[in-house]
Amino acid sequence: MNTYGLLGRDIGYSFSRNYFSNKFKNENLDCSYQNFDLKTIEELKTIIQDKGIKGMNVTIPYKEEVIPFLDSLDPTAEEIGAVNVIKFGKDGKLTGYNSDHYGFTESLKPLLNKKIKKALILGTGGASKAIAFALNKLNIKYNFVSRNPDFKELSYNDIDEDIIRDFKLIINCTPLGTHPNTENHPNIPFEYLSEHHVLYDLIYNPEETTFMKKGKEHGAKTCNGLRMLVLQAEKSWDIWNQ
Repeated sequence: MNTYGLLGRDIGYSFSRNYFSNKFKNENLDCSYQNFDLKTIEELKTIIQDKGIKGMNVTIPYKEEVIPFLDSLDPTAEEIGAVNVIKFGKDGKLTGYNSDHYGFTESLKPLLNKKIKKALILGTGGASKAIAFALNKLNIKYNFVSRNPDFKELSYNDIDEDIIRDFKLIINCTPLGTHPNTENHPNIPFEYLSEHHVLYDLIYNPEETTFMKKGKEHGAKTCNGLRMLVLQAEKSWDIWNQ
C-alpha cells in the first residue's frame, strides 16, 4: 500500500486527509493518507526514511521551512519560494512542487471583473507567495499587507478609503477567522467596499468567515478556499503519479 500524507502543525482538522481518504475509497485505490503533525520541522528527518511514503502535501507553517530538506525544486516552486507538494521519487529523492497557485488561479477566474486591476494580499506567509505568483500571471498588480511591514509592504493602519477603492480584490492569507476562533478577521475598513469588490478568503472552515460576511454586507462578491483546496489536491495527485 502506498502512503501519502499532510505535513503540518496542529492539523487535526485536515481537509487533505478527509479528501484523499474518500478519493481512495471511492476509486478503489490501495492507498492510505495520514497526518504528519510535527512540532518542529526537524522531525521530518525520521519520517522521510519510510520507503512506503510516495508523496506529501505541506501546510502551515512548513511551506518554506521544508525546502532545505528537499533534494530539488520544480522551477515554479523555486520561483514562488514555497512548497505545498512533495514527491518521493523511486530513487529516494524528494522534489518540491507548488500546486497552490494553480488552485487559486482557477478558482478566482470566474469571480474577476474588468474593474479588478489591483489586489491586496493580507498576510506574508508561504501561502501568500503562491497567491502573488498567480496574480502576476493574471496581470493583476498587488501589495502585501502585514502587521509588521517592511519598506515594500503596507500596514493595516495604511489601508484607507482611497486604497480600498483602488484595490478591488482583497485576499485573506492569514489564519484569522479559522474555526474555532470564527469571530476574528483582518482589520480593514469594510465600509468602503462596493459591489465591484471581490473578497477571497483562503480559509474554508467555517464555510463563510466573518471577513466574507462583512464583505457581503457591503455588496462585495466573496469566496472561501474550498474550491482552491480541491483543485490543488487533484493537482497534487497528478504530480505524485506523473
